[in-house]
Amino acid sequence: MYNNLKVIRKKEVKVEALLQSPLKLQVMTGDVGLDNTITESNMYRPQLALAGFTELFTFSSVQVVGNTEIYYLRSLDLEKRKQAFRNIVQFDIPCIIITNGNQFHDELVELAKENNTAILSTEKDTTAAVSILSVFLNDLFSPHVTIHGSFMDVYGVGILFTGGSGIGKSEIALDLVERGHRLVADDIVILNNNTGTALIGTGTSLVQHFMEIRGLGIIDVRRMFGIRSIRFQKRLEIIVELEVWDSKGDYTRTGLEENTSKILGVDITTVKLPIFPGKNITVIAEVIALNYLLKTYGYNASEVFTQKLNDTIMNKQKDKNFTDERIINYFQGDLE
Repeated sequence: MYNNLKVIRKKEVKVEALLQSPLKLQVMTGDVGLDNTITESNMYRPQLALAGFTELFTFSSVQVVGNTEIYYLRSLDLEKRKQAFRNIVQFDIPCIIITNGNQFHDELVELAKENNTAILSTEKDTTAAVSILSVFLNDLFSPHVTIHGSFMDVYGVGILFTGGSGIGKSEIALDLVERGHRLVADDIVILNNNTGTALIGTGTSLVQHFMEIRGLGIIDVRRMFGIRSIRFQKRLEIIVELEVWDSKGDYTRTGLEENTSKILGVDITTVKLPIFPGKNITVIAEVIALNYLLKTYGYNASEVFTQKLNDTIMNKQKDKNFTDERIINYFQGDLE
């Protein structure tokens, strides 16, 4: 079902996009080089390149200059400093990021402008800057897919409701919101794999937290139910596939076998849920979330019940007179 999803991945981004990162970067070269393109998420420390060894210089990466590089440049006289800097800006590098609040000498800034290289500065230390920027760039270049469905945060569990058009996904989401849960996205859900191990979902800038309810029209969930009713992103943990009840359908009864769906290389727990008039899908959705949390913390009701059932069968095989006892030893007075 999810094998044919169109995977979208950016091939390049503008240097200007880095200004939206949490690093709060300051531009030292005006508009120069902000239109340069970044084609990969990797970063490079140009220490050897500054010293003149450029045979293995990864010039296509964002260049990060920390205390080591700054102190090295300061140790050189003017002409050698300029030549060391030319060693890197002569290449078509996207930009240079200076950490620890350091500054380049004015002559180096001018050289960067002459070579159309943007210089950005951050107060963060090098380790923190690289870590933050790696997450930011990984997200920009991460693959993503678009899925039709309703994405909810139910008791902290990210549940994506999918199914045919008109089956009631939005109505279920609205009912969950009314019960205190949070809407992430309705109708169009964008899923990103920016860590390699988990999917993060969000909505689109157009739809945001608007919702279409057939027979009623468009409603604004955030305005109607308040800020508590929405969130902008959530990790996807469960897919609930809604389908019309089929008496001949194959639906799980015990829950011992966990079905999964693979999206962008990540296995997601999947529940096939048949619906029919009168079935309370909202409560079942809450139970699905709570059951997932129990399993996450080490308790699996299906396995526990199966073990109790096996123990009962073994006892009956050993003792033909064995009978299943009632849950209480005696009935207490109850005169209501």
